[in-house]
Amino acid sequence: MTDRKDEIAGNLAKVERRIAEACAAAGRARDEVTLIVVTKTYPASDVRILAELGVRHVAENRDQDAAPKAAQCADLPLVWHFVGQLQTNKVRSVVGYADLVQSVDRARLVTALSREAVRAGREIGCLVQVALDAEESAPAPGVGGGSREGRVSTGGRGGVAPAEIGELADLIARSPGLRPAGLMTVAPLAGAYAGRPRAAFDRLMDLSTDLRRAHPAATMVSAGMSADLEDAVAAGATHVRVGTAVLGVRAGLG
Repeated sequence: MTDRKDEIAGNLAKVERRIAEACAAAGRARDEVTLIVVTKTYPASDVRILAELGVRHVAENRDQDAAPKAAQCADLPLVWHFVGQLQTNKVRSVVGYADLVQSVDRARLVTALSREAVRAGREIGCLVQVALDAEESAPAPGVGGGSREGRVSTGGRGGVAPAEIGELADLIARSPGLRPAGLMTVAPLAGAYAGRPRAAFDRLMDLSTDLRRAHPAATMVSAGMSADLEDAVAAGATHVRVGTAVLGVRAGLG
């Protein structure tokens, strides 16, 4: 193997052990959790190495980087996730390669995704991105709970308040070319859950249970990254998004 492949293989093995140990501690089977490797800022050559090592799910957050990379790797058996905040003028490009968009957070984006999915003859799985920093510490019962004021993230990470999940998921379900796939969140930097990733992910699981009453097929729960994947697995996440722990510290990020 090349030095880079050796490096990635070693890191990937460590992450796999962390997931396996977290699953064992939570009484879950390892195959209940899917690893998504976040390949943003890394070259297509790294994506090819990941595919050779058995990775099947990769994620990107910037279309200008992802689109050419996906084209270069179109021959690989990969599932592409788009996880970044998505501008409507990038939707046509993203629909061309992404199998799932994990950052759906507004009706206008749903409309644009539906239009382009129909045009391309594709079905796109959509995860509602939840901003837990937009929720009060004592959520009310029902889908999302909390107020109906449509609060959005205060931490600059995007997402909708829990109270708005049901309405957005219903819109996705009614939109041609789209299907509601589940929920995604990032551990909040502010609000009641700041510094409490396990509590945040537990709350996301409660919200997922509520969502699945209306949309039984929306079973994905995407939570946890390099620093907090164990908390996500313990809470019940179905997918974890890991970049740095597999591919190393990104250039320019220290």
